[in-house]
Amino acid sequence: MTGRLPPSMHEIAAALEPFGLIPRGGFVFDGGEEAPRGTGSNPARSVVLVGHAGSSIWPHFTRWRAGEGRGRADPLDAWSKQVLGEMERQLGARAVFPSDKPWLPFQQWAKRAEGLKPSPLGLLIHPVYGLWHAYRGALLFDEQIGFPARETPDHPCERCTAKPCLSACPVDALDGTGFAVETCRHHLRSRAGETCRTSGCLARLACPVGRGHAYEAAQQRFHMAAFLNS
Repeated sequence: MTGRLPPSMHEIAAALEPFGLIPRGGFVFDGGEEAPRGTGSNPARSVVLVGHAGSSIWPHFTRWRAGEGRGRADPLDAWSKQVLGEMERQLGARAVFPSDKPWLPFQQWAKRAEGLKPSPLGLLIHPVYGLWHAYRGALLFDEQIGFPARETPDHPCERCTAKPCLSACPVDALDGTGFAVETCRHHLRSRAGETCRTSGCLARLACPVGRGHAYEAAQQRFHMAAFLNS
C-alpha cells in the first residue's frame, strides 16, 4: 500500500482527456482471485481499462508520430506506453498493455469492466460506439478504486437479424465463428483489395451501430497497413 488516497474515476478521466483517452471501466479484484502485481511486489487491488472511442486519439497520436515518434516501430503501441507511463507517475499506478508478455487477460478484463460481448466479427461491440473503440492499456492500483454502479449494457447483435457484417466481406473471410486471416491478407495485397486498404474493413463498416464514431479515413488506412505488416 502506498498510503496515498486513490484517485477517483473523475480524476483518472481528467488525466487521460488531454490525450483523447478515456477510462473504459474497471473493477476491484476479488479476494480469492490471482491478480497481477501492482506498483510493488504485492497483488493489485483494482484495475482501470484505458482506451478510446472513435478517432479521439488520432490528432494527438499523429502529432506525436510526426515529431518525437518519427520512425518508431509499432508507433501506436509506443505512444500508448509513453502516455500511460506518465499516468503511472501522475496517478500512482502501474501501467500494463495488451502487447506485454506474459499476456494478461485484457479481453476478459474488458468484458468484466464494461459488460460488453463479442460481435460476429469477434470484436467487442459497444452499444454506443459500435465496433469503433479500442483498449490501449490498463492501470493497476494498489488501492480500491471507487467504481460507479453500472447496468448490464444492451448487446446490439442480439436484435440484429440481417447481420450485414457477415455478408460485406468480398472474400468471405468472416463467418461468425472465425476469421480467415490469410484469406483477408491475400485480398488486401491484391488490386481488388484497394477499397479495403484505403477505406477500411468493409465488414466492420457494414455494422449499423455507432457509425457516427467510425474512424476517420487516415486512421482506417493506418490500421489496415498495420494489420498487413503484423
